[in-house]
Amino acid sequence: MPDVAEKMVNQDAEEMVTMTYVEAITDAIRVEMQRDESVFVMGEDVGVYGGIFGATRGLYAEFGAERVRDTAISEAIIAGAATGAAVTGLRPVAEIMFIDFTTIAMDQIVNQAAKMRYMFGGKAMVPMVIRTPTGTGRGAAAQHSQSLEAWHCHVPGLKVVMPSTPYDAKGLLISAIRDNNPVIFIEHKILYATKGEVPRGEYTIPLSQAEVKREGNDVSIIATSLMVQRSLAAAELLEKEGISAGVVDPRTLYPLDKETLLRSVQKTNRAIVVHEACKTGGFGGEVATLIMEEAFDYLDAPVMRCAGLDVPIPFSPPLEKAVIPDENQIVSVVKSLF
Repeated sequence: MPDVAEKMVNQDAEEMVTMTYVEAITDAIRVEMQRDESVFVMGEDVGVYGGIFGATRGLYAEFGAERVRDTAISEAIIAGAATGAAVTGLRPVAEIMFIDFTTIAMDQIVNQAAKMRYMFGGKAMVPMVIRTPTGTGRGAAAQHSQSLEAWHCHVPGLKVVMPSTPYDAKGLLISAIRDNNPVIFIEHKILYATKGEVPRGEYTIPLSQAEVKREGNDVSIIATSLMVQRSLAAAELLEKEGISAGVVDPRTLYPLDKETLLRSVQKTNRAIVVHEACKTGGFGGEVATLIMEEAFDYLDAPVMRCAGLDVPIPFSPPLEKAVIPDENQIVSVVKSLF
């Protein structure tokens, strides 16, 4: 259930409607564009076409070309222009079509957007969001299927968000747009079609709050993005074998809600971290180290990681499926702790 801090900010928000994840993204942008004229959308094919995954569909017709801007095919330009617009008082919501292509914009993201507020002593705010799809499942091969969230988490000054449900996607995106810092908002391609109950109208989820998606007594599974859904499925399988697994979704990777993660581990005394990205250098290593440093005395077994293989993502669908965790792999890692 949402924390009380996840406040409903108008009466319309109390009505729940079924939306897909991508519809929740669109609705969040629409809500903020209606509320605040400084919010605008920019990116490749976000206008008339409505975005390659449909996340900006209908916004061009509603708000026009001034506030829904198609850009050149240059991620460096998108990130740089968004940074400049944010510093001068606007609130851009920029789309970079695949997270792989944030690599092309790293100077603008890492050396400009992430640093400006600090370097100007807090006098310059950079209220911008970069939305970007991540992950496998579309047969898009090695240059369009990576999970690079750990790169962005490594940069002080950036906030990094990875919602796993339509409810979280809308509430977190509204919070991200209202935040006065640059936010990397990472959406999984496979989650776009998933459905869930979402409040109509405005509501926010703090960019610092994890959620326990399932309570458990024997092991904590800390998972991100698509792996939250697979971890919940794994928990169902484990329940049949007498193992009670809790599933915790950080939702925001930076700033990380350490307290919720540690509280779960202190309860269960065992933990695994599940993510789609390659194991080496992945965000799971950060979480595992946090648990070892701050909850070591509670552990009855080592903290384990269940992550993608350290290989480029294959084009072949069977091979693509084989390189990232599934429910059975999560179950196997959990059982190794007992």
